[in-house]
Amino acid sequence: MKIDWLSKLRHALQVWAFCLAVSAIQYAFTPERLYGPSVVYSLCIGTITWAIVDLGRHGFRTETGWPAGLPGALLVAGGLIVGYLGGNAVADLLCRVLGLYAGTPVYTPRDRTRDILVSAIAGVVGIFYFYSVNKSAYLERKMVEERQHANEARLKLLEAQLEPHMLFNTLANLRALIGVDAQRAQQMLDHIIAYLRATLNASRAPTHSLQAEFDRLRDYLELMAIRMGSRLAYALDLPAELASQPIPTLLLQPLVENSIQHGLEPKVQGGRIQVSARRDGERIVLEVSDTGVGTAPAPGPGKGFGLNQVRERLATLYGDGAGLAFSANEAEGARAIIHLPAAA
Repeated sequence: MKIDWLSKLRHALQVWAFCLAVSAIQYAFTPERLYGPSVVYSLCIGTITWAIVDLGRHGFRTETGWPAGLPGALLVAGGLIVGYLGGNAVADLLCRVLGLYAGTPVYTPRDRTRDILVSAIAGVVGIFYFYSVNKSAYLERKMVEERQHANEARLKLLEAQLEPHMLFNTLANLRALIGVDAQRAQQMLDHIIAYLRATLNASRAPTHSLQAEFDRLRDYLELMAIRMGSRLAYALDLPAELASQPIPTLLLQPLVENSIQHGLEPKVQGGRIQVSARRDGERIVLEVSDTGVGTAPAPGPGKGFGLNQVRERLATLYGDGAGLAFSANEAEGARAIIHLPAAA
């Protein structure tokens, strides 16, 4: 396991602050003992105990970062024992070198028993604190990972729903045309084969460029123009500077289908669809507008699939950083506006 030394430095500072607090409490209960040696002993015992336990745990291969069961108990016990004995030896040497023993009262067995008990309690409390902090960080990491896996699975489900929905709608359009104009139906079938080949290949990647998205929309609208004839007009407006911007694959496709099925087809004279992209500061704004029947509810199975599917994909990919607004146009028809973060 890779050691984060900056985190270890923070831990060391916390240990020293804790040791100073312990020595202050000891001095408050035993003011007859000098404060200097108490501070040195507390710092040495606490530092060695912490170093053995917090650094030693990295020698065990565990998912949580802390050994469980007997290895964990032995590590803690070893840290407390070695920390007390080693800390006493180091502190004794430092106190002699620094001359801190001058005027120190006689050290009795009762004092030693009390110091062992204080060291053990303080050590257990400190170790439990770092164990709790590490466990909380581990659980938080697992929650983030699980949330990410859930979002990925949800996104795959949404994408899996989109492809057959698009395919069924296209085949339904072909079926409707066969009984009316067989020659145009054959032309449409040729377009469908080329269109589906390009679309399904593109949908295997999570993102593609705005240029690729608009190319797929042009293919689809050409297919619809064969069936609807003069009842369908369209315009695609993609500024050159946005052509390479990455967006989720087939993001606009359901919105264009929605405009045709629920906006233009119910209208006798048909209408016009316009798809545009623009940059607004650090955001990309995509708009699909039509001159159809507006926002009135449209009957039929699958109603609302396009809008719901796009909203769910945006929420899964960007959270609150993206959204979809659907409303009536000022003149006639309806429009759907997507805003999402611009790529750097």
